[in-house]
Amino acid sequence: MPTEVVTYCRICEPLCGLIATVEDGRLVKLRPDKEHPLSQGNACPKGIAFAEVQNDPDLVLHPLRRGADGEFERVTWEQAYDDIGARLKAVIDTHGRDGLGWYFGNPSSFSYSHTLWILAFVVGSGMRHLYSAGSQDVNNRFVASQLLYGSLTATPIPDLDRTDFLFMVGANPLVSHGSVMTAPRIKDKLRAIVDRGGRVVVVDPRRSETAKAFEHLPIRPDGDAWLLASMLQVLFAEGRTDSTAIAAQSVGADRLRAAVARFTPEHTQAITGIAPDQLRAMARELASARRAAIYGRTGTCLGRQGTLVAFLLDALALVTGNLDSEGGGVFGEEAFLGLDFVQRTGMIGYDRRRSRIGNFPDVLGSFPAAVMAKEITTPGKGRLRALFTSAGNPVLSVPNGDELEAALTELELFVSIDLYVNDTNRKADYILPATTFLERDDVPLPFGALSTTPFIQATERVVEPYGEAREEWEIIDEIAKRIGVVPFIATPKRVGAALSGLIRRVPGSSAATTPKALIDVALRLGAYGDRFGLRRGGLSMKKLRANPHGIVLRDHVETGVLKRVVKHTGGRVRLAPDEIIETLASLGDRREDPDFPLRLIGLRELKSHNSWMHNSEFLMRGNRAHTARVNPVDAEAAGIEDGKPFRIASAHGSIELPAFLTDEVGPGTIAVPHGWGHRGGWQVANAAGGVNVNLLMSTAVEDIEPLAGMAHLNGVPVRIEPVA
Repeated sequence: MPTEVVTYCRICEPLCGLIATVEDGRLVKLRPDKEHPLSQGNACPKGIAFAEVQNDPDLVLHPLRRGADGEFERVTWEQAYDDIGARLKAVIDTHGRDGLGWYFGNPSSFSYSHTLWILAFVVGSGMRHLYSAGSQDVNNRFVASQLLYGSLTATPIPDLDRTDFLFMVGANPLVSHGSVMTAPRIKDKLRAIVDRGGRVVVVDPRRSETAKAFEHLPIRPDGDAWLLASMLQVLFAEGRTDSTAIAAQSVGADRLRAAVARFTPEHTQAITGIAPDQLRAMARELASARRAAIYGRTGTCLGRQGTLVAFLLDALALVTGNLDSEGGGVFGEEAFLGLDFVQRTGMIGYDRRRSRIGNFPDVLGSFPAAVMAKEITTPGKGRLRALFTSAGNPVLSVPNGDELEAALTELELFVSIDLYVNDTNRKADYILPATTFLERDDVPLPFGALSTTPFIQATERVVEPYGEAREEWEIIDEIAKRIGVVPFIATPKRVGAALSGLIRRVPGSSAATTPKALIDVALRLGAYGDRFGLRRGGLSMKKLRANPHGIVLRDHVETGVLKRVVKHTGGRVRLAPDEIIETLASLGDRREDPDFPLRLIGLRELKSHNSWMHNSEFLMRGNRAHTARVNPVDAEAAGIEDGKPFRIASAHGSIELPAFLTDEVGPGTIAVPHGWGHRGGWQVANAAGGVNVNLLMSTAVEDIEPLAGMAHLNGVPVRIEPVA
């Protein structure tokens, strides 16, 4: 008989509740969980369509080894582990551990055990080459938090349930469902702001799905830094700042005021495209709102000044009295002894090391993925020689994937842990089959502090792993054993972290410690934990399993916690760190290139998720095609017809795809969805076509944002032309 299992989705950040129907050990279907306290029976098409991924005949279910002919053959786990271990030892013996590297993609953030054991392996092995999807997504937000608060993970989230004015820059939550903000049923939350008499303003070069539903303030691509600096200039110049909040919460306001003084609305209009009267009115309305929340997301992260933009968003909130205040930007609290703890122990941080190529600072231990190809191909000490990838497809997600694809063939060892044969790992020596999110237990380790309603849920695995798939942490643990690495225990020069000392006392091998054991300890010692029975009613994994639909911890995120959040000496937000003042000083009038007069921006689609959810007939039905949004004015000038293929060219490459003529993008702006262009083992995507838009982007060191190593993926100069 079919059984139903309570679980939750791990595709995007709302983590919506799901009910899985299972029969004879196989997933039959997924449906929304009506008893989930926050999502309340809501789930997006991707969550429901994951049933097709779970049962996809293209899934890798057995270890694969690439033969001399380039084709993959099935091998046993022991064969794979032993050969990988022997080849790793050879690399280490010849070149040292500086030659080892790892790239992990976005889905790893949704698996606590995967995240923990990558960290464990990196710390234990002394690995230097660590890369992630963060440099194409969110690392600038972490660096801005470090500069402001002294903590990479102190991230304010908008108090959606109590705000009167939501000012969003570069975000499209009706499609993304919220990011760096965990808020199920976000469409209802946004509409509720308007229903209670408030406003939702969306700043975006494109009239996105969210902008269409609320107020839209169009801006030219990559003009966000100038817009925010100009709004600050208006508020300072007109005396509309909150002097009480500034004095109580911050240092450096006078220096920031001086740094933005030249960014008058008249000065910035040519770059932002926003008329001075309109910009001044928006700044005044924001400052006069009783409770205002300011939020920026992916669109603000991927331009030339991603860290500056993230910084200025929070600075704008603070100087208007809307940081750490009801209805403004608030700080959640981790339920686990987690990211803040590992920062304090020194296992992760900012600018502790520098990359070999480009001299970029590390962010949470990782370097810009855009330099990964050059780290492989550039000779010298510390060259990347053995690479692991997990839950990632960087050939599609980093700039200039052709460069990376060619570089991968120069590795002495390349191992991928994944669900599929994809564009990246088709060059791998081994592909090791990982479990899907329905085949493992889980808790939302990194998202608790980002939840607009403090909440926690745990899930056991829904089905046993299909075929021979194994959890990522188990695979990492076995490989670690083969080279004598005990997770979390660094080489003698790097021992000293408190957690390393704890694990060191565990008798036997690394197998004596499991993610389940660690996460239970981390939960019991966390903000809501039971302190091993000392706190009555506190959290433990046992309690979470007894409440499968999850537990609401509080109705709202608390305010008045800023001094606890700030790690700088004195407990004050730093509004004028040297890095930001220097960046503002270098921010000049943007030069336009007559050879590339248009600007390219990215685009998220409701039925896609980065590069890995196209293998679903449910999501791809209706002859979905990969198209570029082009304004009719630009199309007419270039001789481009609706629905016909055309060419987009940048200084770094060109792509061809059909045009979709629409006024949702203004003249001068081209919008292309990312994550398409699959060439490896993806049946539906291959049938649907599509191209890799990141082939237009640069991996030159000078084109990578220097403070956080962010790839330049938004506001890229391009031209368009018809094709024969």
